[in-house]
Amino acid sequence: MASSSKKVHKVEDDSEEEEEFEHFDDYTLASSWERFISEIEAVCRQWLASGPKNLLEKGAVPSGEPKNLYKVKSELKYAMKNYCMEYYFEISNAGKPADWNSSLHDLQLSFGVKEFMVIAPQSANGVILDSPEASKLLSAVAIAFSNCSSLWPAFVPVHDPSRKAYIGIQNMGTVFTRRFEGDLIATQVPVKLMHLEGLYELFVSKFAFSSSDLSTHFFRVHFTMKLTYKTLPYDDDNEEIKSEYEMNESGQDNGVDNRNKLQWDDDCPWSEWYTAEDPLKAFELIATWDEKTVESSMEMAELENVSIHEAHKWFIVPEFSSYLMGDYMGHMVGFASQLGLLIDALAISLDVKFMEDFVSVETSGSDKLKSSAVVPPPTVLDRVLKDLCHEGPEVISPESRHKSSRIIKGAPLETLFAQFCLHSLWFGDCNIRAIAVLWIEFIREVRWCWEESQPLPRMPVNGTIDLSTCLVNQKLQMLAICIEKRRQQLDSHQDGVGDSNSDSPSVEASDVANEDLSHTLRAKESLIKESHSTSTSNANLESSNNNNMRRGSAGVVETMMLLNSPNYMHAPFTQDPPIMTEDMHEERLRAVEVLGDSFNFSGQLEKDILSSDMSAFKAANPEAAFEDFIRWHSPKDWEDDSSSSSSRKKWPPGGKLSERMSDPGNSWRKIWNDAPPLPASEQKPLMDPNREGEKILHYLETVRPHQLLEQMVCTAFQASADTLNQTNFGGLKNMTTKIDQLYPTLASALRPLQANKLPGDPEIIEDLKRLCVVFEHVEKLITLAASLHRKFLHAPRLSQTIFNNFYNFYLPKMGKASVGGDTNKELVNKKEEVRVNERDVVTSMFVQPSANQSWRKVLSMGNLLNGHEPITREIVFSLRDRMDSSYHAPKSQWSHEQEIETHRMYICGTSNDLRVALSVTSCD
Repeated sequence: MASSSKKVHKVEDDSEEEEEFEHFDDYTLASSWERFISEIEAVCRQWLASGPKNLLEKGAVPSGEPKNLYKVKSELKYAMKNYCMEYYFEISNAGKPADWNSSLHDLQLSFGVKEFMVIAPQSANGVILDSPEASKLLSAVAIAFSNCSSLWPAFVPVHDPSRKAYIGIQNMGTVFTRRFEGDLIATQVPVKLMHLEGLYELFVSKFAFSSSDLSTHFFRVHFTMKLTYKTLPYDDDNEEIKSEYEMNESGQDNGVDNRNKLQWDDDCPWSEWYTAEDPLKAFELIATWDEKTVESSMEMAELENVSIHEAHKWFIVPEFSSYLMGDYMGHMVGFASQLGLLIDALAISLDVKFMEDFVSVETSGSDKLKSSAVVPPPTVLDRVLKDLCHEGPEVISPESRHKSSRIIKGAPLETLFAQFCLHSLWFGDCNIRAIAVLWIEFIREVRWCWEESQPLPRMPVNGTIDLSTCLVNQKLQMLAICIEKRRQQLDSHQDGVGDSNSDSPSVEASDVANEDLSHTLRAKESLIKESHSTSTSNANLESSNNNNMRRGSAGVVETMMLLNSPNYMHAPFTQDPPIMTEDMHEERLRAVEVLGDSFNFSGQLEKDILSSDMSAFKAANPEAAFEDFIRWHSPKDWEDDSSSSSSRKKWPPGGKLSERMSDPGNSWRKIWNDAPPLPASEQKPLMDPNREGEKILHYLETVRPHQLLEQMVCTAFQASADTLNQTNFGGLKNMTTKIDQLYPTLASALRPLQANKLPGDPEIIEDLKRLCVVFEHVEKLITLAASLHRKFLHAPRLSQTIFNNFYNFYLPKMGKASVGGDTNKELVNKKEEVRVNERDVVTSMFVQPSANQSWRKVLSMGNLLNGHEPITREIVFSLRDRMDSSYHAPKSQWSHEQEIETHRMYICGTSNDLRVALSVTSCD
């Protein structure tokens, strides 16, 4: 047993000797504190050796603001606690740290440093609450930096995170050491520290030998200041005006008419339909003073009353509305949002035959439609119909339409159907049932105009149909012309009854009805010369009997003579061809396809037109032959002899009919033989306005819902774009370009609706939804451009620059669902310098607060601008002295007898709090 125990002890002794031999203890780092310092030093040496460029390649990340500031971090452990050490460095060190024009980190601005180190515990809030622990941690960093000859300033956060308080230290490389301390007074700021004089004395008290009366001592203190003002939110202005308007309505008259000033966009073209939220909530004005020397508190007191116009530089920063900077689309109520609802109605309309089916809830289809389809009360309906029936401008102004507007098959902005479509966007919630109710009542009003022979409102009567518009607008155009012709018939009939010397009323009514058709010549006016007096040569050639028989002549065709008589040919007055809508033209083309050769006529209408022209030609030329008509009406079917081409006035004219006209069975000759010699004024009208009007009303009353909604969508997009195009935004080039691009985009996306492809392709609805997103982007940009133009009417450079900055930010995000993120902050921080000649315009934006607005807070800071005190006031005080560093020290930026900044204080104050950051350089 004894021997075995001895063996055990021997083995244990051998293992202890091996363990002591294998592990080496460095007794120079006897404590965990020293090991912690060593770890900090090792990390610091590694970062120093790498340099900024290598650190960037090894994974340094941007710190956020400013852009050229990056950081690397390392995690350390000491006394059961984890710490994070972060090194902040710049790629470009251009510019002074205290430069107001540059974007700086809080610690750079507060303490005037460039690159720096922050060490903090890895806790929930990252702040050290124990003051001894903070001092100990800072001491460890200072020792480590001294060991590796680092000149970086180091900071440790202290106290509550909301105070943003720090203590710090920096080895200056000589006998000098720089210490930092910053804190925040969040409540009960002394009144004295709300003014420049008190802040100056606070700084002087940090180095003055006596604080008995600082105002009597003179110190050369360097001073620079930055004041930030903010306009009242424009929504507050509107609320104030509204409250004053309500007071006026209650009977109190303040002598100011605010009825027309309720909204910022009252003079914008979209204000008839909706009120847009001002995209500019407010503006911040930043005024900076360059460095100057102050020697007494009295000078500081004077600076508090100095005009802000004496500041060296002004900068303006816009604050955009939340809907403009929203994280997703749809925040804005405008044309785009309502167009999306109209597209939803289009999707529902595909399976229903008549619009009346949507009016009755029992037959309206889905339960969703029954529960959500809200129809406005009759008073709203009456108001809409009254506005629609209000007579618009007689002539559509070309300026109201964009040059590319016609590529969209809709309707001109001021026409009846375009106005109907715009009203339906805002009628109720633009559901299919509300649209159906409005359409039915609208058609009733149209029928009333027809039956009472009243002019159709907002529809020009120029005798032509614009085939580039949608079919409903063409029908309304044609109906307006029919109503006008009916009115002419009624007027002529009444005149005929009162005239005892006239023929029967029916004959006179027919004559007057055709009178409008016989005011123009046929399409050969270049060959016709009207003669007011009969020439001698014509008198010799034409007998008086022929002149008495001739009727309906528009003038002599001096280059043509009749074949059977040595008389000149007369061009007759002819009836205008019947006006036709797009579907009528398509019907004619289908008839041509069925009958084959168009020469054999596509229908009875062509026969009637040709017969009318032949009758008028016979009446104007009683001795004319069929060949004479062909020479006048269809010259290509008459082959002149070569001998007769030299002298056109030779009689009889030489030539022959073309092969197709010389065919014995030619239908033209048959019509010629049957046509009686009647002038156009005595012929039956080619178009019966009563019959055509009833056909139009039948179409409007029985149109399929999806066909109507397709035309409404196209017209609503076009009318909305034309309305926005009327906005005055000062000729911003980017905005003009975007509008020019919008119309082709709309035309391309809406083309499937014009081709009637919707029932078989459900993806068209999704494409239209995406089109609404594009339209909303443009609508937002237009409202922003209009708001900027109004606010900077006399400073257009600022308006253009601010808009271009936002446009360049916003353009890459158009078409995406989100414009949020960190890039918003980049835009918000974009400052634009205000030139001297633009300062009055910016000053005028700071209107005097009204009585209701003044009570909101008590002014206490001074430096007022039109009654507005700065929201923040930032000041940097500094004291410089020449120091003699004759001790041996490593080579550094500080040379012998060089002026250094011994004291520096950064102050940032508002009306509620005060932040102070002090740095002091001392000789240890």
